[in-house]
Amino acid sequence: MALLRDIAVGRYVPGSGFLHRLDPRTKLLSLIALMMSALTSRGLLPVTLFTVIITSMALLSRLPLGVLLRNLRSFAWLIGVTAVLHLFMTPGTVRWVVPHLSLVITEEGFTSALLFSLRLASVVTAASMLTLTTTPLALTDGIESLLRPFRRLGVPAHELAMMVSIALRFIPVLADEAQRLQKAQMARGADFSGGPIRRARKLVPLLVPLFLSAFARADRLAVAMEARGYRGGEGRTRLRPLQLGRIDAVAVVFVIVVVAGQIWLTLTPWTWGR
Repeated sequence: MALLRDIAVGRYVPGSGFLHRLDPRTKLLSLIALMMSALTSRGLLPVTLFTVIITSMALLSRLPLGVLLRNLRSFAWLIGVTAVLHLFMTPGTVRWVVPHLSLVITEEGFTSALLFSLRLASVVTAASMLTLTTTPLALTDGIESLLRPFRRLGVPAHELAMMVSIALRFIPVLADEAQRLQKAQMARGADFSGGPIRRARKLVPLLVPLFLSAFARADRLAVAMEARGYRGGEGRTRLRPLQLGRIDAVAVVFVIVVVAGQIWLTLTPWTWGR
């Protein structure tokens, strides 16, 4: 359950860094553009550029590096499985042979494993940075503002934004609840040690009380919203209206340059790692 506790998606860290001062709409659109560019790039160089940019943004935003590293540790198994699959299952020029296992490592496989590992780690870090630097209320307002033009097509912008915000907020809440349930069972003599398979089996009894707790929290949240007169987004006003500033214009120009650079590096014939 320590891995669940380390997940940074849905958590907010107060601060005054570069990303904290950006409008949530700018952060959402920039994140989508950068992630799409990184996921569609075919070379190692554009993905490396994306990784360097994400790391630089984390440093400029003064985010705790420990939080980001622990968040990556939660997804280490997924990154590891992805790297191993690409490392041993990509055909190409044989460079290394694993003795006694009949496994070969090709040059293309090594490059592909490095490419997909960097891409996955960078995308996970970028997604966590969005919630680490944006309050749930600001994130809801940003999503609703971006979806508002689609209301003419029948899209419930406010309701969708509220659902996304509540879902993101429930991730760290459920992780903390799972940690408390594990400690309570350990105090009653439960043993969660052993190998990965044994520990996974021991976690099964936690699922029932965890789901019951989640349903109870959802019910209390619905009662609290009704008690406060919540009736959707019609006629609602904001205490702090969203406003775009110069820093948002600078961020948009920067993202456009980065995306254009990634596209150019991907289309260039001599791109490294192609």
